[in-house]
Amino acid sequence: MKDNFYTLTTYLHNKNIITYPMEDYLEMIMRKQNEKLTITTLSTYLNIKKSSCSKMISKLKILNLININENKITLTKKGLEIGNYLYHRHQVLEKFLRKLNGENFKLEQVEKLEHFIDEITLLNIEKKLLK
Repeated sequence: MKDNFYTLTTYLHNKNIITYPMEDYLEMIMRKQNEKLTITTLSTYLNIKKSSCSKMISKLKILNLININENKITLTKKGLEIGNYLYHRHQVLEKFLRKLNGENFKLEQVEKLEHFIDEITLLNIEKKLLK
């Protein structure tokens, strides 16, 4: 069996329409869904400028992943499905890395890895954690 190797850029460009920053937004909206989430509060949680947050919220709205009613940001059904997965992925990786690295655990590693891991690998990590 011959493996085909590609550059990281090729793999990244073959990903679906949701970008890594979009994933971060959806995950955070999912985390904070029980709060009155506005552009101001979301930008604070993500440590970004309000103007950048506003631009991304517009993109997510165009993709029908969020709604904005009375300045409150909520997930659509499609956004909720994706957000649930993204939040779950984060939790599994965080638990795994905490167990693996102990006192040397760094949240930064979770934030970096979560964008590159596929569903099969995530499922297998989760299975190993349950053993």
